[in-house]
Amino acid sequence: MSGLEASRCEVWQLGAGTASRSYAGFLVRHGLALIGPGDAGPWTPERPDEDFGGGYVRRFASELQVGDVLLLRTGLSTIHAVGLVAGGYEHLEQFDDVNGWDLQHARRVRWQALAEPHDFGTPVFGANPPRLSRVRNGEVLEFVKRFLASPPFHWQEAPLPPLPAPEPALEDVPAGIAEVVATARDLALLFRDAERFGEPPAEGEMIAHFVVPLLRGLGWPAERIAVEWRRVDVAVFTRLPRSPEHCNLVIEAKRFGAGTEEALEQARGYVEALGARCDVVVTDGIRYRLYARDSGYEPVAYANLACLKRPAMALFWRLSRA
Repeated sequence: MSGLEASRCEVWQLGAGTASRSYAGFLVRHGLALIGPGDAGPWTPERPDEDFGGGYVRRFASELQVGDVLLLRTGLSTIHAVGLVAGGYEHLEQFDDVNGWDLQHARRVRWQALAEPHDFGTPVFGANPPRLSRVRNGEVLEFVKRFLASPPFHWQEAPLPPLPAPEPALEDVPAGIAEVVATARDLALLFRDAERFGEPPAEGEMIAHFVVPLLRGLGWPAERIAVEWRRVDVAVFTRLPRSPEHCNLVIEAKRFGAGTEEALEQARGYVEALGARCDVVVTDGIRYRLYARDSGYEPVAYANLACLKRPAMALFWRLSRA
């Protein structure tokens, strides 16, 4: 695309989560733009903006045009990729849980990820950027014009990657954890509603109401579950006494809705300080991601208690007391 052609396109910015809970890499990898809230169902022209928390979904579905430019943003001034809209609006159920966000409103996009996130240094997208908006800032528009007119160009017409297949819901929840799962489903939406609930619950509250009950439901006795043990939020032991050599699992908890994926290094630091050989789980009480020590702390299992899919059984199996 030449610089002249680029200047005729609308340029938009799309939020990709928060700095600590970004899903920018997921969107680039799958050739997607996603926006929420998606649990309200597909957008149609007859549906009011109030169904979707404002007009963002309507603009995403009806005003964004094929060939428009999208900037993948986190924060006030940072972009991770530049993309060209390649398809019309779709509502795709397989994106009901992207790092805990419900993002079923979708468009296909040909993305070019930046070698490093680009920070403009000032809040070029506004003091409180919306989920989606047109870009009017001259510095950003000049950046886009130069970027699209500079090689490489192959990404602008490259084949789109295939979409991931939907994961089937987990219908048969293990009996021991059915109550904590039901509580998570009941409260997850309430926790996000600041007007009705107030400040989101802190990590200690999530540990008390969800993490410990989940472990108990998976068969661990109370005496083998330590809370705030040697700086570890939750430690699980294969046997007594509760010592580093008997530590089977370290759980790092964050407040509800926080970027749990960013907590891995902190948890690994605790494991190294203990001299223990154990797996790590990071959680906000509702979402759980397990990193296996034997595979170099690669993520190997995930579950969202408020939106359970069949692969969550892998996490429950690994967390169950043998």
